[in-house]
Amino acid sequence: MPSIWSVYLLVQNSISVPQQHGILDLVRGSGPLVQLVLYCLILFSVVSWGIIFYKYRQIRRANKESDKFIQIFWERRNLSSINDLSRDLEASPVAQVFKAGFEELARLSRGKKETAGEGFSTELGGIDNVARALKRATSMEITKLEKSLTFLATTASTTPFIGLFGTVWGIMNAFRGLSVTHSSSIQAVAPGIAEALIATAAGLAAAIPALMAYNHFAQRIKVLAVEMDNFSHEFLNIAERHFFK
Repeated sequence: MPSIWSVYLLVQNSISVPQQHGILDLVRGSGPLVQLVLYCLILFSVVSWGIIFYKYRQIRRANKESDKFIQIFWERRNLSSINDLSRDLEASPVAQVFKAGFEELARLSRGKKETAGEGFSTELGGIDNVARALKRATSMEITKLEKSLTFLATTASTTPFIGLFGTVWGIMNAFRGLSVTHSSSIQAVAPGIAEALIATAAGLAAAIPALMAYNHFAQRIKVLAVEMDNFSHEFLNIAERHFFK
């Protein structure tokens, strides 16, 4: 008569232990096209995170130096002195707008000295020239700040569909294998479906951070654009009062 321990071991050996599948096992077990989709999504994600860290540092520095420049601008009254102090604030978009306006004023001042006795004239477009210089500098700074944001928007909008394509393809292969094995059990297609769903998860993992970062940076750039626009109006008012009388 078998002992209780022998019966226990027999029961334990007869129970099939379910095989555990990790994420890496599912990736390695997926088909070539699904793996290609996953590598593509990983590339999108890596580039997106690189852009996120770069834009975070760039916009943070732009805000910090712009605040410093605005403080210098209102504390000083001499435009030449402000221009000298702002040379180290290259990351400040507001400082770059000021430089564009100051250079245009300096050019007009030299033109005034060259024309014997002729002063600035708003009819001749003096103030309009300064306004155009400020507007052009503002557009250039906004373009510089928005650089690479298009990739984040593209990642946010396309990677879910790329992942969905990989999932659909993987599920098609799983059901195709089901027809070959002539089995209607869910266990026959469950591993293939799980491997295919990894592509959708990877697509969402790449898209969600890119979308959140894009919205955050777009809002911060919008605030900087408003600051540049407000500063341009203030600079034009000062120039018109003191240089275009």
